Amino acid sequence: MKFLHISDLHIGKRVNEFSMIEDQKHILRQILGIAEREQAEAVLIAGDIYDKPVPSAEAVQIFDSFLTELADRGKSVFVVSGNHDSPERIAFGAQLMSGRGVHMSPVYGGDVTGIPLADEYGEIFIYLLPFVKPATVRHALERPVGTESRQGISASGGMSDSGTGQEALVSDDMSEPETGQDISASESLSEPESRQGIPLPDSYQDAVKAAVGLMEIAPEKRNILVAHQFVTGAGRCDSEDVAVGGLDNVDAEVFDAFDYVALGHIHSPQSVRRESVRYCGTPLKYSFSEAEQVKSVTILEMREKGNMEISTVPLTPLRDMRKIRGTYLEVTARSFYQDFDREDYVQVTLTDEEDIPDGLQKLRIIYPNLMRLSYDNRRTRQENSIEAAEAVERKSELELFGEFYELQNNQSMSGEQAAFVKQVIEQMRGEA
Repeated sequence: MKFLHISDLHIGKRVNEFSMIEDQKHILRQILGIAEREQAEAVLIAGDIYDKPVPSAEAVQIFDSFLTELADRGKSVFVVSGNHDSPERIAFGAQLMSGRGVHMSPVYGGDVTGIPLADEYGEIFIYLLPFVKPATVRHALERPVGTESRQGISASGGMSDSGTGQEALVSDDMSEPETGQDISASESLSEPESRQGIPLPDSYQDAVKAAVGLMEIAPEKRNILVAHQFVTGAGRCDSEDVAVGGLDNVDAEVFDAFDYVALGHIHSPQSVRRESVRYCGTPLKYSFSEAEQVKSVTILEMREKGNMEISTVPLTPLRDMRKIRGTYLEVTARSFYQDFDREDYVQVTLTDEEDIPDGLQKLRIIYPNLMRLSYDNRRTRQENSIEAAEAVERKSELELFGEFYELQNNQSMSGEQAAFVKQVIEQMRGEA
């Protein structure tokens, strides 16, 4: 069976105040074409569907059209909410859509059941784990017996009544976005263990480990997890949300029970620890740190257990994102820009020692989608040196130690390590 793995659509996102809606429509149409050409039977969408918990009507309409097109073409679709999404809104209509083969993750309630698919090699079970924080899992574990959200979707497409979060959509109090994640530790029970006998998690590592531990996974079957978390060792981009000191880290070993882990959250395509624990990356470039990347979708072809093939299909954006550097005279010369599309999103770094009057407006005559203009000369280098020193003063001890650790070890601290360092720092402050 063939799967198409995408994530981090961020529909409705603005980059440097430029709307990406037309670019997103273009890339989603392209993904539909790839799904057809590759004869993918299922599509895995690993979170951050929207860029905000309360997306615009246009963003919702775009995703609705995308799901409808996939369903009309006979594709099974599996979607989890990410940290940018409202899990209640992603879960809305899940019972209805599951009847057409579109499976949306409910609000996490402690019970994630595998959704079965079948091919000539037998059954494949898809597990949908939305983005979770430690407090989310603690809250689910502490619920009284009989109140868990039932997240399983039956083979007939039915779904239990609880766990969809639909009541949050009709709440009288709409003053804040409903994210379903920010449950304070003070609201938790004080027992060290939940009624299931699983320790209540204090870190992201423990939270995801507990969530996976609650799943009933048949090791002889082929099992796929769709999730949206940061796995230790993955490389980041500027367009991602970063937790202080690596507190959101999760070790890849947590996912050892799964044959393939379809991850979202990291914007660069990459595998972590093993090839089958994979981030597909964003379908579009959302920061200039991604300018040199080739965006793609990941194709998983799963045969009998232990036999799979993972490949990528490159995506071609409506407008690329590129960096330009040189003097004003150089970057405005026809010979400089004649070999690329001037409609691309551009960051220009001018090396002139003097600022160009009305430089932004002048450059936009040639580069209409110029997003950012900066200078690199003696003056700016001196200013950057001063700003760097001030930035160090503004950072916390945990942030500074986290940067030092990453510099020394080429990876971020794990959640447990960051929690330990935080404890030591607080202890030192108390002794001072």
